[in-house]
Amino acid sequence: MLQQESVKAKWHLMAVSRVRDYSQLLKPNLSGMVVFSSVIGYLMAPGIDFHWGDMGMWQRIITLFAGGMLVTGGANTINQILERESDKLMKRTKLRPMPDGRMDHIEAWIFAIVTGLAGAGLLAFYFNVQAGLLSLISLLLYAFVYTPMKKIHPIAVLIGAIPGALPPLIGWVAATGTIGLSGAPGMLGLGGWLLFSLQFFWQFPHFWAIAYVAFDDYSNAGIRMLPTREKESRFTGLQCMFYSLILIPMAIVPRMIGLSGNIGMWLCLLCGVMYFVASVIFYRNNDHKSARRVMFASFIYLPVILLALIGDKL
Repeated sequence: MLQQESVKAKWHLMAVSRVRDYSQLLKPNLSGMVVFSSVIGYLMAPGIDFHWGDMGMWQRIITLFAGGMLVTGGANTINQILERESDKLMKRTKLRPMPDGRMDHIEAWIFAIVTGLAGAGLLAFYFNVQAGLLSLISLLLYAFVYTPMKKIHPIAVLIGAIPGALPPLIGWVAATGTIGLSGAPGMLGLGGWLLFSLQFFWQFPHFWAIAYVAFDDYSNAGIRMLPTREKESRFTGLQCMFYSLILIPMAIVPRMIGLSGNIGMWLCLLCGVMYFVASVIFYRNNDHKSARRVMFASFIYLPVILLALIGDKL
């Protein structure tokens, strides 16, 4: 009896451990934020009216979230497969399932293919083919272009910003069925691409601040993310200033095209100014503390502007 209970306990621990390993492959915290922007893109689209008691709407939101999590999780898993040797050299990644030897890459490949195709298929079947294809393109760009480029050239940040900015556009396409400017009256057809642009430019200071803070770890693994080879150069801070500055006038555009109202515009402006000020301080001080300030400002900026826009949707 005791032996049976011991075996059951052992299997339970193994199952829990395996679930934890798969969860690490999915990177739920990162994936959740990415997919959240996809849901916002869907809700911002014309003709989509959200009501708390609308069960059909909640079903669509949950389906979009699940499909997005599967696709993003597949991309993150492939990223970890291709970087499993590099991950052994970095403190923050060496305990991931593959570097730590808890999972082999064959099992991870199966998991990545199943989750990626299942997510894209779910979006294509439940919403439309365009949304499914766009999510698959995002996965391929992130996994097979951005990931290997990280060891070759800092242009990887630019490449990575494209799949990183696609989720809100995927949500918009899931709602409208089109990636172009149709599906909405007048200038409102630009809405999906505007959301893409906001998330696109937001990523550069975000990426570079993280790369500055983790510079030693990245260097040990041969990963090049900063726009300069020298960490001490102020050029990184200058670039952060440039890209965060772009977000300030862009905050007015949602109001101009009728995507959101005055409250959303002012909140986006305030967040843009906050992001820019943090980048200016980083440029002036050029130190670990100011880089972390930019990093945390980026964590605040994106969810706040997305909530501001959807909260003030016209």
